[in-house]
Amino acid sequence: MIGLALPDGPLRVVCLAAHPDDVEIACGGTLLALAARGGVEAAYLTLTGDLSRQDEARTAAEAFLPGATSVFGGLPDGRLPDRWGEARAVLHEHAERVPAPDLVLAPRPDDAHQDHRLVGTMAPTVWRDALVLHYEIPKWDGDMGRPSTYVPVPDALARRKVELLDACYASQKAHDWWDHEVFLGLLRLRGMECRSRYAEAYTVTKSVLSLGRGTP
Repeated sequence: MIGLALPDGPLRVVCLAAHPDDVEIACGGTLLALAARGGVEAAYLTLTGDLSRQDEARTAAEAFLPGATSVFGGLPDGRLPDRWGEARAVLHEHAERVPAPDLVLAPRPDDAHQDHRLVGTMAPTVWRDALVLHYEIPKWDGDMGRPSTYVPVPDALARRKVELLDACYASQKAHDWWDHEVFLGLLRLRGMECRSRYAEAYTVTKSVLSLGRGTP
């Protein structure tokens, strides 16, 4: 395995979600690790969600990455492909608010859920010069793929992630897939794949490798 690293110093991060809770389910450990790193300016965009769910999402953003800002697109849940033009406009508006991010977290472009898939497909075409990490979300569809990039998550942060998910998203706790075994189980599986106890995994569709000093 080859280790990659984000640049030292302040980071500007864009977190894209089709629905409230997408980012924290998929990337909660990564977000907590970024918060511990410090110097992170995070801007969330969530395309759907009624007012009560927006309140949950704002609370979660602040809990995982203190100081994060949250913007909502107000589009209908489950219908984003029907609102393609509006969804793209919302993403471009966010790109104008947050120019030149260092990192964009977005759904996988091959996610089985139509809303996730649309956001994941659009993200790299809107943020062409940023590193886009496409995250995975466990769900009924059984669409887990083969990730290419891993972020090890310390044990304490993995457990903090699942605690914060429960605390911030009380409206979701009745779902049969919402429990610590699901979340920690996926963290453990991805950790095993990268020789860590826990990890979160991503796919990268395009990246640029710098060969170091003296290269063009």
